[in-house]
Amino acid sequence: MSRFVLENEWIKLEVESFGAEIKSLQRKSDAREYMWCGDKQYWGRTSPVLFPFVGSVSEGVYRRQGKAYPMGQHGFARDMEFTLVEQSKDTLWFELKSNEETLAKYPFDFVLSLGYKLEEKAVHVLWKVFNPSTETMYFSIGGHPAFMCPILENTKQTDYYIHFDTDKTLQSDSFEGALMTDDIREYPLTDGYLKIAEDLFDGDALVMEDGQVHEVALCLPDKTPYLTVKFDMPLVGIWSPTKKNAPFICIEPWYGRADKKGFVGDLSEREWGNTLKAKECFEASYVIEV
Repeated sequence: MSRFVLENEWIKLEVESFGAEIKSLQRKSDAREYMWCGDKQYWGRTSPVLFPFVGSVSEGVYRRQGKAYPMGQHGFARDMEFTLVEQSKDTLWFELKSNEETLAKYPFDFVLSLGYKLEEKAVHVLWKVFNPSTETMYFSIGGHPAFMCPILENTKQTDYYIHFDTDKTLQSDSFEGALMTDDIREYPLTDGYLKIAEDLFDGDALVMEDGQVHEVALCLPDKTPYLTVKFDMPLVGIWSPTKKNAPFICIEPWYGRADKKGFVGDLSEREWGNTLKAKECFEASYVIEV
């Protein structure tokens, strides 16, 4: 496991090879840290990639061509060592390839590439999934970055706001355990702002489907944004551990989500799953701006 650093005039980024995970994002003018520290008392991760699954699978297994495969929440890439394959002044690229260990639990060849590129006060998080085989592969992928909230001394999380690039009432999926249900929760916004309430995450993450939003900002008590995540993805999750009063909030752009409760179909039939034909490459990205 190694840690790699990118920095420019404005920001400094640190990424660990294990999971190719962001571990620190600082504003250089005052050493302000934006990333959660990974304290296991609340949640021991910082910014894991979710691959080849986002969320949990029904009954703890997924099915492919009549065979059942056990699979933990969010897949396995976040718990594997990546190889640094490129480093320049402003960019890092890491790579994870399928091997005997992955093929035993996910029967597809793949090359997963994760990139980080600095551009002024922004980090571009880059994903590539290549299918080197002669068969179609099915996968999901998502981000799970956790950001400090509150970020100022002598403030509490319920002083803060989340701002969305819409004025419409947000519609969120509901959870039963770690699986989705058909129930919809609604979150009215005021000029795009949602006040963070103490019970906001009591029902687990807010999960918005159908591209309801493409920009989410964490805002100070005076509603000034201090961190914004921009993305062009069909789903986004907003999460903090339930009833832990954890001092961070995750903004999670996704291509995929957990199964619906009772789903027993084939992997190819998972809602919001992605299909990648032989020798094709899937590419996506999102931006963290401070």
